[in-house]
Amino acid sequence: MAENNNIIEMQNVGIRYDQGPEVLSDIKLSLKKGSFHFLTGKSGAGKTSLLSMMYLAQKPSRGSMSVFGKNINFTNRDNLASLRRRIGVVFQDFRLLDHLSAFDNVALPLRVCGMDEREIRKRVTELLNWVELDAHMQDTPDTLSGGEKQRIAIARAVINRPELLLADEPTGNVDNFIATKLMKLFVELNKLGTTVVIATHSEKLINDFSYPCLHLQNRSLHIIRPNGYSMLREQNNV
Repeated sequence: MAENNNIIEMQNVGIRYDQGPEVLSDIKLSLKKGSFHFLTGKSGAGKTSLLSMMYLAQKPSRGSMSVFGKNINFTNRDNLASLRRRIGVVFQDFRLLDHLSAFDNVALPLRVCGMDEREIRKRVTELLNWVELDAHMQDTPDTLSGGEKQRIAIARAVINRPELLLADEPTGNVDNFIATKLMKLFVELNKLGTTVVIATHSEKLINDFSYPCLHLQNRSLHIIRPNGYSMLREQNNV
């Protein structure tokens, strides 16, 4: 599949852990460059498993999966690491480095890429101002609230303008005002060309921002048109 058309391609993908039953079965997905999707489903439906395959932490148990045009079934560790650098991830448990300040946590992806320190300071300062953490730049994560940690994790994920952004409940620890502001950040990043997938249980978020949903149910993936999620919820008690 041509890289300029699809960021992720899955054909008949299944995933299981150890010898247990499949968590996801026969997943078929073509995630086009520049698209924006919500990822929905009940707790335990497999959202985290699907995201873990998307950010290359887990390979499918069966089926074929390509990321940026590369078949990951046959990709070695070094090449997987190179692909991961093109992906930004917001984890539900933040995964911040406790010994680093908020500024240094956000700056880390840029320093890994070897960016000039003056440009790093400019970009990180602007972004931390945007997420209203300019007063906490030198604070370490252990001194911050859950919502503040969430915003640092989001800033770190988007600072290097990734080609693919995956976010697991990115607005779950913030109030509605900050949630809307963060969503606008994701939307602006998407306008610049980043493909975005956001896992969420927030029906308000889904209805306020009219993007299609990748909905997981009964180990299968269904694509729901914008504004169709409320109807599905009523029918199936999602």
